[in-house]
Amino acid sequence: MKSSILKLREYEYSDQYTTQLGVNQDPTVTEVVKSFFSAGPRWISLLFQVRNKIVKIFGLKTSGKSTDREAQLKAFKCEPGERLGLFKVFEKTENEVIIGEDDKHLNFRISFLLDKKTAAIQMTTAVQFHNRFGKAYFFLIKPFHKIIAPLMLKNIVKKRSNKGL
Repeated sequence: MKSSILKLREYEYSDQYTTQLGVNQDPTVTEVVKSFFSAGPRWISLLFQVRNKIVKIFGLKTSGKSTDREAQLKAFKCEPGERLGLFKVFEKTENEVIIGEDDKHLNFRISFLLDKKTAAIQMTTAVQFHNRFGKAYFFLIKPFHKIIAPLMLKNIVKKRSNKGL
């Protein structure tokens, strides 16, 4: 099982986490991505709010103000070009969705690859730096990313198991 994002261009950083789906779980890749957006604990949302306030000073993109996150998530179809907060859908196939953002300091992509044969979800993150600020920014963000990414992946499965999805 290999994500297609690493084939797209040169990246200076990438990581990959894989988890097994729960018993009787057979989600679509769209359902996996939608679960990602609702699987985070409250403290991650608070970290994102702090991040948005800080990076706005430097002219970086933020997720904007979400008036009704649940309504946005319900309407989200996970189609290329569509956005949910900071994340834009770049590609979608039957088994993979690639989301991310391009900004002046760095570009990032997150791939959600669903392997129905092994009942696994693989999440790959790839980052391309544009300048020293991008490298410095990611240096500060990376420790949080290494905690949050695998936690979110586990929470996707947990959330889907708890809802019987």
